Amino acid sequence: MREFGFFYVTNITNYDAATELKYLKQFFTLPTSTKMALAVKKHERNNKNIYRGYGPVVKNSGTQHKEMFNIGPHEGPTPSYQHTDSSLDKLRAISREQNVWPVSGDGEFDVEFKRVFRQGVQIRIAIAQGVIRSIARSLKAEEFVSRFTDHEFSTLGLRRYPVRTRINQNMKSEYDNVTLSELEHEDSTVTILTTFNCTGLQALYGDKYIDVPPSNEGFIINIGTIIEDITDKKIKAVRHRVKQVDFERHSIPFFFNPSFDADIGTSISGRLTAAGEKTKIFGEWMREYLPSVEPSLLEDSLTKDSDL
Repeated sequence: MREFGFFYVTNITNYDAATELKYLKQFFTLPTSTKMALAVKKHERNNKNIYRGYGPVVKNSGTQHKEMFNIGPHEGPTPSYQHTDSSLDKLRAISREQNVWPVSGDGEFDVEFKRVFRQGVQIRIAIAQGVIRSIARSLKAEEFVSRFTDHEFSTLGLRRYPVRTRINQNMKSEYDNVTLSELEHEDSTVTILTTFNCTGLQALYGDKYIDVPPSNEGFIINIGTIIEDITDKKIKAVRHRVKQVDFERHSIPFFFNPSFDADIGTSISGRLTAAGEKTKIFGEWMREYLPSVEPSLLEDSLTKDSDL
């Protein structure tokens, strides 16, 4: 983690990548009407869900070209809020947004889909918590763990990257002109990534993007910018992307995040972090970060009154 920011976890108890891939593929072949019933508010104005749920492929969306479905750790009702509440209180409710699940007409599929991915969330949370504890031990910064007590914004994302039918310059990297299906970015904290046997993921080392081998039956773990900042750059964040490939690609990232009210403005040494120059707590930082990395899923502002 100190040098590369990417590593692999294998031989995971009770984890079956093939089963997850099976249900992921089945979900994305459901009728459009079934999927749109679960769409986030940006794509279906009559729906209430803003972050957890379905996002269709947005054509001509630049360097991001994917179909997606987001699942969170929360099954209870979304906390209520009023239009007169502060934007931060609205965002706090969104962070605990209740999951939506497919009702396909195939009862067995609906039950198994929910079971498989609820279990998948829990498996990944346990691994991510282990990563956080390992970082804390290695840096002798035990208080670091307390910043991840609730992890409300944590999200499992099912992703389908279709082959582009046409290409223009807006779909190419400004860095090296490679055609992309996922924009160049750094994640927020800890990402547990499943790429199955799919190639396409690339990470920036030095001045060159290099191919990242697929996860196959395990997970790829990568570290994000907030952890790099809080650990005084002792743990490395890696900029990465997905290049366009000539086959339909699937992946499942799980984004494990700090508690909504976690202090991200102070590093483990007491230094003011880069994030802390603008925001004190993680939830507030996510207000700008999430729309910037998920422009095809989310509005520019997660808390615009017209969206709530």
